[in-house]
Amino acid sequence: MTTPTSMDQIVAAVRELDGVLVLEPRAGDGTPEIAWGDAFFYYAPDGQVPTTVQPYGTVVTKNYPDDTTCDLDRPDRWRVNVHVGRDRARRLVGGREQDAVAPDVLLPHPLYGDLGWVCVVNPGERTGGVVLDLLRDAHEAARRRYERRRDLS
Repeated sequence: MTTPTSMDQIVAAVRELDGVLVLEPRAGDGTPEIAWGDAFFYYAPDGQVPTTVQPYGTVVTKNYPDDTTCDLDRPDRWRVNVHVGRDRARRLVGGREQDAVAPDVLLPHPLYGDLGWVCVVNPGERTGGVVLDLLRDAHEAARRRYERRRDLS
């Protein structure tokens, strides 16, 4: 696959992962309106939305009430968010000056960076491949956590 540079390309690439559940809330499906148009990535081989874990990655297409730093309400802006863990997040983006509106730059998540989340506004040629690698790694980590929980049951 060429370097993904659109939300649809990233969502399509994630859909190819084994055991993935991609939620894409839409009008009329019972989800809150604020989530419509976004995408949420889970490891869920049974196809059921997990109730005890958060997604390992998301794509958001607008500002949320407490998350306006990246100015996503402007036209044609969206952001990929990936949980990579605190140590890896520090290695990837620790200490980086943050211009949260800059496109195609790997940054700490504006709200959850301290919890090990990184993000990219409008991934492009510089970061599209990196974003896919991070999403694959996050998917694999979610799979391992799922299997550990299953084995403990």
